[in-house]
Amino acid sequence: MSFFDFKSETHATKLLIADHREVDALFTEFESADDSAKKASIVTRICRSLTVHAEIEEKIFYPESRRVLDKDDQDMVDEAFVEHASLKGLIMRLDGMKPGDALFGAYVTVLKEYVQHHVKEEESEYFPKVEKTGLDLDALGARMKTLKDQLMAEMSKTPMKRGQVVAKLLPSVSLERRAGLMRKAA
Repeated sequence: MSFFDFKSETHATKLLIADHREVDALFTEFESADDSAKKASIVTRICRSLTVHAEIEEKIFYPESRRVLDKDDQDMVDEAFVEHASLKGLIMRLDGMKPGDALFGAYVTVLKEYVQHHVKEEESEYFPKVEKTGLDLDALGARMKTLKDQLMAEMSKTPMKRGQVVAKLLPSVSLERRAGLMRKAA
């Protein structure tokens, strides 16, 4: 048994890591799919999962972790927000695409590579630092699970289109505002 096994079902980092594994499995499923309608459906699921995951991190996990992390670790939070912005840009590009469209495969490949890079940094650097703070990760995870359930229910209302990616991004404010970094007037 690992330390991971002893964490509660609502432990924040356990929930986030489970999301990471789910998306990784979807990328693997995409790579073995041989039907274009199935590929589009899988990419839609990837995009929706990533959108919801990013939202719970940006609205709950990142702000709470920023509050408790040392000043030296604030750049890590900023980088996570910027990486999310890049991922959202790729998701927007995929929205409405079909597997036969030019650059479709390239966008999915780059999205996978960005996700893998982001996951590696979070799991090897960010999460361990947050776990060493006094942050109540069980209570935080419960809030995150509630928001995730709400967002997934909302996402499920957007109908799928056979053979086409339907990636609905959630409305949001500017990156600086999401990251809590509004510039002071000079």
